[in-house]
Amino acid sequence: MGNSANLSPLKNLRADVPAAVVVALVAMPLCLGVALASGAPLISGLIAGVVGGLLVPLFSRSHLAVSGPTPAIVATVLVAMQVLPSFSAFLLAVVIAGGIQIVLGIVRAGVVAYFFPSAVIQGILSAIGIIIILKQFPYAIGFDLGEFGGQDFISAHGENTFSGVIAALTHLEWGALLISVLTLSILITWDKVAVLRKQTWLSGPLMAVVFGTLLNALLLYAVPELAVSGQNLVNLPIIHSFADLRGMLQMPDWGMIGSKSVWVTAVALTFIASLESLLSIEAADKLDTYKRRTPLDRELLGQGIANIASGLIGGLPVAAVIVRSTANVAAGARTKASAFLHGLFLLFAVLFLATLMNRIPLAALASILIFVGFKLAHPSIFKRMFRLDKSQYLPFVITIVAILLSSLITGVVVGLLAGVFFVLKANYHSAIEIGREGSAYKIALNREVTFVNKARLSHILERLP
Repeated sequence: MGNSANLSPLKNLRADVPAAVVVALVAMPLCLGVALASGAPLISGLIAGVVGGLLVPLFSRSHLAVSGPTPAIVATVLVAMQVLPSFSAFLLAVVIAGGIQIVLGIVRAGVVAYFFPSAVIQGILSAIGIIIILKQFPYAIGFDLGEFGGQDFISAHGENTFSGVIAALTHLEWGALLISVLTLSILITWDKVAVLRKQTWLSGPLMAVVFGTLLNALLLYAVPELAVSGQNLVNLPIIHSFADLRGMLQMPDWGMIGSKSVWVTAVALTFIASLESLLSIEAADKLDTYKRRTPLDRELLGQGIANIASGLIGGLPVAAVIVRSTANVAAGARTKASAFLHGLFLLFAVLFLATLMNRIPLAALASILIFVGFKLAHPSIFKRMFRLDKSQYLPFVITIVAILLSSLITGVVVGLLAGVFFVLKANYHSAIEIGREGSAYKIALNREVTFVNKARLSHILERLP
C-alpha cells in the first residue's frame, strides 16, 4: 500500500498526465459508440465525455473514477427516442435526471452502495473484465461491430456477445491482428520490465497507442492492403469552426416539462446512471492501491451537476463508468487530476486534433482494453475466490454469469439477490444454537434472530423429547 499523504494532484502530474491521455484516447470511440448505439447525434456522446471529465472531478471526491456516457443507458435512450417527440425532449429528461440526482445526494441516498457484498463487487469487476475481452476482440482483429465499448449481452443490433466473436473470426483483417498483437506485446513488456514500469511520463498504454498508429501509417505506405482504414479507425466528427460547433449543439425543449413520458424517462435515467456510478465508485475504490474511500453522497451530487450541464448543451447522460475507471487505474493514475485532464484532452482533441486522432486504429485501443480486461479477470482472482466459503464464491460466480448473459444492471440485481440469500441462509443457521446439559436442552438465541428463524425454531422445538 502506498503513502496517500503524498497524493497531491500537482505532485503527481508525472503519473496523471500520461494516464489522462490514454483514458482520453480510449474514451473517444467509447463516447462515439454509445451515441451511435443509442441512436443519438454523435456529438452528444462527445459532449457527455467532455462534461463528465471536466465537471465531475470538481464536485466529486473520487480519486480514480472517470465519468462519461455509459453503455448502460443505451436501451433506455433507444426507447426514449421512440416515445419522445424529439431529441430536445430527451435532453430535458437528462436535465431533470441530474436534478433528481442532486436531491438524492442531499438526502444521503448514496448509502445504498454500502449494501453491495464484497463478493458481488469482485464479481462485477471480473465480469466487466471478461466482457471487455469478448467485446473488444472483434475490433482487435479488424471487425467493426458498431458499438465500441458495449457491455450488454444483446447489442443494439441484435447480435449477442458470442455471435459477435464468431462473426469477427470470419472477417479477420491481418493488418489489424498484427497491430493488436504487437500493441499487446508492448503492454505486457512494459508491465513486466521494472525499468520501463518506472517511466512515469511514458506509460505502456500511451506508447502502445503511438506505436499502433505509427505501425498503421507504415503499413499504409509499404503494404496498403494490410493497413487499417475506414470504420476501423477512430472517427471523430470534423469541426471546422466554432460556428460548426454551435450548429451541432442542441438545447432542451422546456415546453415538454409537463410530459409524463419525459418524467418517466428522467426517473429511468436517474436509476441507471446513479447505480452505474455507485458501482463504478465501489469498484474504483477497490482497485485503489492507496485504499482511499469516496463519499458516495458527494458523488451523486457531482454526477447530478454534470448531467444538468450535459443536458443543457445537447449531451447524453453522464455516469462514472467502470471501463474508463479501470483503464485509468491501469494507466497509472493517482489522483482526480487524471479524470479532469482526460476531459480537457478530449475537448482539445475534438476541437483541434480530430484529423490526427482519426488516424488511430481501433485495434490499438482494443488491445489496451483487452489488457485491462485480463487484469480485472485474472485467473488468480478466481483461484482466490474459490478458496473461500461457498457463501462467497457462489454470489461471485452468479454475478459474473448474470452480467455476461444479460446486462450490467440486471446482473448486479441478480448478484445482490444471491448475496442476500446466502446472508439470510447463514443467519438462519447461526442465529439459533442448541446444546444439552444432562437431561436438559439449552436453546440460545443470538441478537440477530428474526422472523426468518421462526421455521427453524419451530422445527427444533418439535424434535425435542
